[in-house]
Amino acid sequence: MTYTRAGESLIIIDHTGVPDALRGRGLGLVLVRRAVEDARAAGKTIIPLCPFAKATIERHPEFHDVVKR
Repeated sequence: MTYTRAGESLIIIDHTGVPDALRGRGLGLVLVRRAVEDARAAGKTIIPLCPFAKATIERHPEFHDVVKR
């Protein structure tokens, strides 16, 4: 996962990728979940520009509290 810190309270997720050999094992979800947990713990919000991260966050209502709307 690549991301940019924008100021003190914002994280922009640019890209989430998993090697082809590891796809289908839920590792992308693990990466997004960790980003959400870290943002939540630090009091930050996320802008998911990455299509995978955005779709994953949309499918998981428990992640919505850290998304910049």
